[in-house]
Amino acid sequence: MEQFGPKATIMDGDAMRRAVMRIAHEILERNEGAENLCVVGIVSRGVPLAEILSKQIGEIEGQCPPVGKLDISFYRDDISRSIAPVLHATNIPFDISRRDIVLVDDVLYTGRTVRSALDALMDLGRPRTVQLAVMIDRGHRELPIRADYVGKNVPSSRNEAVRVHIKEMDGENSVTIWNRDE
Repeated sequence: MEQFGPKATIMDGDAMRRAVMRIAHEILERNEGAENLCVVGIVSRGVPLAEILSKQIGEIEGQCPPVGKLDISFYRDDISRSIAPVLHATNIPFDISRRDIVLVDDVLYTGRTVRSALDALMDLGRPRTVQLAVMIDRGHRELPIRADYVGKNVPSSRNEAVRVHIKEMDGENSVTIWNRDE
């Protein structure tokens, strides 16, 4: 009998909140404050996570770093060329040059999304540093990319999907594991 729905919930809203709080503290410690920070979310679920992270940094530090939205549709190398990508607008309303950029995504898997995001960022300027924050690192890297800040490491099979649910988009904050559709 085929199972519909998630196999397991691996993080609930409280666990996600604690992970974001820990990541915010780690970012502030590494960067010695928020003065030169900018937070850039990768469309789509990286964007609300970036906004949540910026607010958390603001609660701790007294200033929220600016938040940008990065669309990597034209930079991807793992989507069939015969399928037109769904376009979203990149909106980074600040100069990224000589800034410390915290790139935010929901799940780090093969590393290809992050590689595409780095290419897109470099077309916009030359940051002083680019640091990667993800809610979930599930392994299975195909490229030499690693996250600087991780909410939770989740060993998973290639036959599984890890989904991050964001309240603003999905009605709740949680992380679930699903069987991939065969």
